[in-house]
Amino acid sequence: MSFDVLRLIGNATWDTLYMVMLSSFFGGLIGIPLGIYLATSQRGELFASPWANTVIGAIANALRSTPFIILAVSIIPFTRLIAGTSIGSTAAIVPLTMAAFPFIARLVESAVREVDQGLVEAARAMGATPMQIVRKVLVPEALPGIILGLTLAVVSLIGYSAIVGVVGGGGLGDLGIRYGYQRFMPEVMLIVVVVLIVLVQAVQSVGDILARRVNKRIRHS
Repeated sequence: MSFDVLRLIGNATWDTLYMVMLSSFFGGLIGIPLGIYLATSQRGELFASPWANTVIGAIANALRSTPFIILAVSIIPFTRLIAGTSIGSTAAIVPLTMAAFPFIARLVESAVREVDQGLVEAARAMGATPMQIVRKVLVPEALPGIILGLTLAVVSLIGYSAIVGVVGGGGLGDLGIRYGYQRFMPEVMLIVVVVLIVLVQAVQSVGDILARRVNKRIRHS
């Protein structure tokens, strides 16, 4: 295999990491607080607002149920507005973030809802404010689940980053299509698949380790 092909694979791997890292960051920035709000805004909860909960939940469900390739194509005007272009790795961050944040929000909501409500009631009885309960009870107790949820989201984004290559998003998916498929270079396609598998395994392993460490710290505290 030539040096040029290896260089292309290296560049494509970096583009994929760039897309996944930034979309994970922005998706978490939106999705984590949104998930906490969804978990605490039903009737009788800390930030009770059933109407807002229903509307936000419906929007999150709609985005989650839309196939990623359709989502990426349908928001091209919005992508151009935000990124100035609809082609390339930077532009791909927009649809990746749009796919990530509702997914993260639902995972965080699920993790927060698993926290023992007895702890919340005890904190309320001690006079803690809703924000104090979120910061000192809900988030710390739900942290292992949140980390595992974020890990799952990043793994999904690695897969989405390959799909976005179909619409000119760059990265390993674009390389696999242009060289592995269109130019009949199966060795390139094989390497792309192997690199994606390695990335997924690395992310999953790191997430599992972090979740276990956080869980042990909570149990010993």
